[in-house]
Amino acid sequence: MIVTLGFTWAINVVANAQEVPPIFGDITIDRQFSPDPLIVRGMSGGSVPGKKVAGRSESLTGPCTGFVDETPGHILKLTSAFDYLKLQVQSPQDTTMIVKGPGGTWCNDDFEGKNPGIVGEWLPGDYQIWVGSYEKGKYFPYTLQITEVK
Repeated sequence: MIVTLGFTWAINVVANAQEVPPIFGDITIDRQFSPDPLIVRGMSGGSVPGKKVAGRSESLTGPCTGFVDETPGHILKLTSAFDYLKLQVQSPQDTTMIVKGPGGTWCNDDFEGKNPGIVGEWLPGDYQIWVGSYEKGKYFPYTLQITEVK
């Protein structure tokens, strides 16, 4: 019986571990990716002003605010063009987002509530993604959801 319980516990640990989205890391997707939404986790914040990383204080999608790490939290590789793709951060704290890739740099704050997001047409290529916090050196957990569902 002890062996059976131990084996059952080990199976549950492995199964539960597979359900948790990865933290940080690179993502490669093509159209009609699965699962949709794709979810990855991270920690917002850093010591570098968002406007320094973005090279501007404002973009067409919003202000380049907050503080981020020098290196992006995620690299999103799109193997094809997307007519519609949405990136949205979910966090218990107020966060910001900066995305640099083919065609430019986009920033956002307060897309939905206090969570940033960027929606639009996307060219194929590599996109660097930073998620920032408003206070320098403050770090908060977040999930980044990527979807092509309108």
